[in-house]
Amino acid sequence: MNFKKRYLALLFLITQISFSQEGIPIYSDYLSDNYYLIHPSMAGAANCAKIRVTARQQWFGVEDAPALQTASFNGRLGEQSGGGIIVFNDKNGYHSQRGVKLTYAHHIMFSRSEVDLNQLSFGMNVGLIQSQLDETEFFEFDPAVGGVIQRDSYFNVDVGASYNYLDFYTHLTVKNLLTSSRDLYTDIESPNLRKLLLSAGYTFGDADRILWEPSVLFQLVDETQEKSIDFNLKAYRNVSFGQLWGALSYRRSFDSAQFEQNGSVNSQRLQYITPIVGVNYKQFMFAYTYSHLLGDIQFTNGGFHQITLGINLFCEREKFDCNCPAIN
Repeated sequence: MNFKKRYLALLFLITQISFSQEGIPIYSDYLSDNYYLIHPSMAGAANCAKIRVTARQQWFGVEDAPALQTASFNGRLGEQSGGGIIVFNDKNGYHSQRGVKLTYAHHIMFSRSEVDLNQLSFGMNVGLIQSQLDETEFFEFDPAVGGVIQRDSYFNVDVGASYNYLDFYTHLTVKNLLTSSRDLYTDIESPNLRKLLLSAGYTFGDADRILWEPSVLFQLVDETQEKSIDFNLKAYRNVSFGQLWGALSYRRSFDSAQFEQNGSVNSQRLQYITPIVGVNYKQFMFAYTYSHLLGDIQFTNGGFHQITLGINLFCEREKFDCNCPAIN
């Protein structure tokens, strides 16, 4: 196989996996009871305030491998409003970004009673993000390299809407709505960082035995028209001390990269499978996520590991009469 073509194909796949340098990457951690992380309209939608902390590490043993940490809080502000905050740190080799997002959401309830769930929500994030390029370890003979740490900050906005009706939900969000020109990447990156996210799911089953929750998430990058889709299945089981749950997610890109192998040209799409296991104990939750890349071209045999810790607070509102784990 031609190493250069193989390497370019690998870079294409890595870019689609990490979605770095454009805000918080869209991984599968939203399945760890964390839809607010990707949909601002979910701020304050649940009957409890939620704190969630995540740490993700890719390719153990590989120097400067991608790593991501996030911390978020969201809860109700009065009867019809919600608010939240997200802070994150994303590092990928010499590139890194950190930022903070503040959220406001408004919830409109169409229910006939306080326990019937029929809620339409709108939300907005306003974020400040700082990108950083560390050139201190670059080759010194290149006159274009300053050998310093370069930084650039920019504002952006996410807007979205959610509809929760009994056991069904759907979300639509536009990330990075504003055009953002960043001096660090002016020559290689478009200022259009917009991405559309569309997700939907439904929960069914016996609440005293096992609840099943199939869902999908579609992503579209506006500038390049890259598309991908997640197919998810989540299961919940109530136990004496709380709840056990698990999920399986399969992501597939609609786009592919070409590479040469044994004299012939092949193509490979981004595909990876993600199992998740979690436990809820009283107001606490813990989840472990592992993602494994599928295909012939891989950087390493290791996968992507993530830990999520959470706590629910101020659970004063009565639970809705539905199988709706993200709300109840």
